[in-house]
Amino acid sequence: MFSHDQVLALMRERVHHPAGMRELLQVLKVPKDDRTSFKRHVKSLVASGDLIQIRGDRFGLPEKMDLYVGRLQTHPAGYGFVAPERPLDSGGGDIYISNPHLNEAMHGDRVVVRIERIKEGGRAEGRVIRVLERSNTSLVGRYDRDDAGMGHVAPFDRRVLMDLVVPPGQEGGASPGDMVVAELTRWPTATRGAIGRVAEVLGDIDAPGVDTEIIIRTFGIPDAHPADAIAEAVRLGTTVSERDIRGRSDFRDLLTVTIDGEHARDFDDAITLEKLRNGSFWLGVHIADVSHYVQDGSALDREAYDRGTSVYFPERAVHMFPSELATGLCSLNPHVDRLVQSCFMEVDRRGQVVRHEFHDGVINSSERMTYTAVNGILTDRDPALLAQYAALVPMFDEMRELFQILNDARRRRGSIDFDLNEAEVIIDEGGIVEGIIALQRNVAHRLIEEFMLLANETVASYLEAESAPALYRIHEDPDILKVAKFEEFISGFGYSLAAPANALRPRHFQKLLEKIHGKPEAKPIAFLMLRTMQKARYAPENLGHFGLAAPSYTHFTSPIRRYPDLVVHRALRAARHGLLTAEAREEWNEELPEVARHTSEMERRADDAERELLQWKKVKFMADKVGDEFDGYVTGVAAFGLFIELVEHFVEGLVHVSTMADDYYRFIEGAHLLRGENTQKVYRLGDKVKVQVTRVNMEMRQIELGLVEILERVREGERGPRRGKAAPKHDTRRKRRPGRNERQKVKGRRRT
Repeated sequence: MFSHDQVLALMRERVHHPAGMRELLQVLKVPKDDRTSFKRHVKSLVASGDLIQIRGDRFGLPEKMDLYVGRLQTHPAGYGFVAPERPLDSGGGDIYISNPHLNEAMHGDRVVVRIERIKEGGRAEGRVIRVLERSNTSLVGRYDRDDAGMGHVAPFDRRVLMDLVVPPGQEGGASPGDMVVAELTRWPTATRGAIGRVAEVLGDIDAPGVDTEIIIRTFGIPDAHPADAIAEAVRLGTTVSERDIRGRSDFRDLLTVTIDGEHARDFDDAITLEKLRNGSFWLGVHIADVSHYVQDGSALDREAYDRGTSVYFPERAVHMFPSELATGLCSLNPHVDRLVQSCFMEVDRRGQVVRHEFHDGVINSSERMTYTAVNGILTDRDPALLAQYAALVPMFDEMRELFQILNDARRRRGSIDFDLNEAEVIIDEGGIVEGIIALQRNVAHRLIEEFMLLANETVASYLEAESAPALYRIHEDPDILKVAKFEEFISGFGYSLAAPANALRPRHFQKLLEKIHGKPEAKPIAFLMLRTMQKARYAPENLGHFGLAAPSYTHFTSPIRRYPDLVVHRALRAARHGLLTAEAREEWNEELPEVARHTSEMERRADDAERELLQWKKVKFMADKVGDEFDGYVTGVAAFGLFIELVEHFVEGLVHVSTMADDYYRFIEGAHLLRGENTQKVYRLGDKVKVQVTRVNMEMRQIELGLVEILERVREGERGPRRGKAAPKHDTRRKRRPGRNERQKVKGRRRT
């Protein structure tokens, strides 16, 4: 029997050129009984991009042919980048693809790329030679008809670089101007465009809830669960049976609480805590035992794997599991029996786990608490809350004590805590944004986060010690070139990481954050530091977590909403119960790399979708504020202008360099600034500025801003020197003639 890894190893060792199937069977001496299995593995390896099939039905290794596999990200300007799944031999990051070399590939497609040349500075340029996997079979956009009656759909996602032709009779009841979902019936080629049909009419783009539906479909997020998965969930019932409890550790008599947001409906985790006589703490983290109900390969499992994660939008959530599980049988609701996998940890006064236990358990949560209520008890000492939850208050006080111990321990080892404010959108019943405020993280948020981090580390360390195949949550060391640019930038403020780039540890970054805390430059430095870091991802091998300064880390605490956590639960149970036979290990090792790749990709999709909808809602919120002035900070500097985040609304807009008409401004990349050639006026990352909203571009989902001081200087210059009697003083900003966008705003201020 062959495995994927064995086939690849044999080809690397014995096959020195692209070879046909018959030659492979002969050269590798594949026994007749194994040939069917071997061919299946080769076909699978081609589908995954680990082997490339070329002309003449020959199979070769991509690394031997300067070929790379990756996901294509196109830009509205017409070019694209491919993020390769294995590092480039030349170093560097993404591969640039010019428009003529996209070769019918569309945004999001998984493609094979040939490197054409390496430019000065190490940037690779390439050509798409094959589409391995189409990202979507449909697209979302606005339906219209031309004068000849031919329909077309203009994509909502500006990165899709083509319109879709809709022949007569295929419009599915859509009227011009409607937002629709169109199904591709013919892919584009070099000589003809794509053709499709309208599969669903979403309606007016400004109707309540339509924006969320558009984003869900644009990003290809499955919404409704399939009938077979729902049927499985329904068959599991609504209550825990005595048969399910049999053989489990019974923790129903322990004082147990869940602590979540006010609007949370699925509860993954519950906490128990006891202070021991020796001064240590006995912390129990109980996680919903989804793996007891969701069997590997079942309809529920297949659907959860495809989704990878739940997605949370301002108005609704798209759950990984049907509600029967997500908010029912697997949710740790109060005062009902629930199955859990429990991680108990004895934590000493220095925050070290000196003993741990894992259990298949059953709990009965004593109370469903909110972050607000727990904060009211711990911070405000609210008399009403103290009385209402009198039985729980001693445990909450111990939780705060343990939180401080753990947080101090994590800081001592150098774990990086950015603690950047996130935006929270306040939406009314009609789906309209009423305001955008800073999301407050109080002590209740932070203590739960600290307990979950500890449980994740403890589980990861155990799995590694057992050499159990599992998924780790890894965060690799920062790229040395990015660190060098970051060091150059902070040196302008008089700071340094105080370590060579190749010897940097997390504590060097954390010490810098402590130095800049409360300083005007703190925000831009923290933002740039975040951009200097790699993105965390899932991997079958443990490479540590740089940001947390953790040698071992995994995701164990949210199996209701993250598929990797479900995988970790299965691995933990298999390791604890001695189920990891040699055959099981081989099967796990073969499957986990693809699981890691897919779930990392689905996490990025969810993050992008959530971010896109939030940005759209922010733009809508600003639509009636053209002409208004705000304070803001420069959060990004590019050759084409400045990105500004408004202090009041946490909204980001662009000051295009073309509006900075009082001088010619040059981009100084290393210093992250624009400098005027004649005035020497500098606009630097982190500067506080006053801006005016000059235009809200709904189609581009972009807020255009102008720097007030430059707008005033330009207007002053346009008026020229005054003659005769001095004009009376007046506010030139507010009494000038409205511009085109402002007249549109006054003429028809729509509800957005």
